[in-house]
Amino acid sequence: MIDLHTHSTCSDGVRSPAQVVALAARAGVTGLALTDHDTTDGWSQAAAACAAHGLELIPGLELSTEIGGRSVHVLGYFVDATDPALVQECARLRWERERRASAMVEKLQGLGVPIAYEDVLAQAGSAPVGRPHIAAAMVASGCVPDLDAAFDQFLHDGGPAYVTKHALDPADGVRLISAAGGVAVLAHPGASTRDAPVDLELLDRLVAAGLAGVEADHVGHDEIARRYWREAARERNLYVTGSSDFHGVRDEVGVGAATTAPEVVAALRKLASSAATADTSNTKEAPW
Repeated sequence: MIDLHTHSTCSDGVRSPAQVVALAARAGVTGLALTDHDTTDGWSQAAAACAAHGLELIPGLELSTEIGGRSVHVLGYFVDATDPALVQECARLRWERERRASAMVEKLQGLGVPIAYEDVLAQAGSAPVGRPHIAAAMVASGCVPDLDAAFDQFLHDGGPAYVTKHALDPADGVRLISAAGGVAVLAHPGASTRDAPVDLELLDRLVAAGLAGVEADHVGHDEIARRYWREAARERNLYVTGSSDFHGVRDEVGVGAATTAPEVVAALRKLASSAATADTSNTKEAPW
């Protein structure tokens, strides 16, 4: 039982990496991946906590990509956290998050919501600022009763305070992860409550770019969606993964609610290792 997709305070989760690991141990999983958005900052704390609890840590991140105004997330596992191109893109995405959050606060102010950007930064702390921090600031100000209301009324994709963001093309994101020595897995392709569903044409583009797997068993997929994406993965010789996508915000399930078979994780690790061994070049360039 390995949960391959969780978030901490290093991105938009509300639990520290150590707390996420503790919850995983309590849930009985044997390993988990910390996959914060566009950062590997939580790895060291998660590794120490996993060692203390006897869990396996799968190093990962969730890379923000976009195509045609549609947000597509790509999970990267076993990447080299010091890879220059990956570091550069993560830094650029973090800067973009700050620009976007500031613009969203301006929109909210224009809608009569009494919050300041400093309120949002206080909620984010050291984490990359994001919509959950804006929502938390809104709750703290008393203008909405809870986080759900903040998203439903203002912050959802296309909502009154929504602002589009910069992101790589998904295929470039897959190539970036591969160039950093990792393996790429498409995150929650059919979770309509999150991003717009991915179609098979895009999936085939990602496969051509080097995609290794599909997160078919995501908690946001019903059984019909899970069967659909398992079959799509099988037809393309892709690995199938599962996860809770735990954030600790809103009304969601806990760590370990959906998991990945250990043999799949082992195969992904072997694939990453084989690719790293085959890469004899000392020069890695960004794919843009």
